[in-house]
Amino acid sequence: MPASVPEELRRLQAAVVNCRHCPRLVAYRQQVAREKVRRYREETYWGKPLPGFGDPAATLLIVGLAPAAHGGNRTGRMFTGDRSGEFLFRALYAAGFANQPDSSHRGDGLCLRNCYITAAVRCAPPANKPTAAEFQACRPFLVREILLLEHVSVVVTLGRIGFDAFLKAWVEAGRKPPARPPRFSHAAEVTLPGGITLLASYHPSQRNTQTGLLTAAMFSGIFHRVRRLIGRAG
Repeated sequence: MPASVPEELRRLQAAVVNCRHCPRLVAYRQQVAREKVRRYREETYWGKPLPGFGDPAATLLIVGLAPAAHGGNRTGRMFTGDRSGEFLFRALYAAGFANQPDSSHRGDGLCLRNCYITAAVRCAPPANKPTAAEFQACRPFLVREILLLEHVSVVVTLGRIGFDAFLKAWVEAGRKPPARPPRFSHAAEVTLPGGITLLASYHPSQRNTQTGLLTAAMFSGIFHRVRRLIGRAG
């Protein structure tokens, strides 16, 4: 009997956590976990790759860049324990995709509703900049998620890098590319073959949110648009 989607996702998540493919990323994530920073010196860091998480039957897929060195690499869950995550989970909660507006650690009770969160790269990279080879090495994980998450009708990509990484994984998953090469901009919307909507957003990094490039209203608008798209698809 074939394994169910939740079982397959659990196997994929375990494979992600056990990955040691990229020596530079392995060395960096472990160094950060050993040396820590003063404000977290009493905590035990995760120090491993981060799997995607959320609802296996989700209609919304969110694709970020990579874990933060002292965020996800510390907590063991994407967008948990850093400023980007604070911005993201407030918006998801307001739009009804999360049961609480914040997330500080893996056991804090956060539950995603009709939403699955993943990333282009699963290890915290030095200077937050993965290499092209590291993106390529991680891509099969995203490809597998695209294939397993059968109910997804809307994909939100965070930042230009997440946008480009998703489109490459989409094609590698055997899906047809858009008729015209899409261009990244905030709130850009692309209908992919098969009727899935790709919605782009600026990344909720501190640099973007503190400079006003991405405001709370702009970010909330993305997820309210997702709600309308999901309602229309249903």
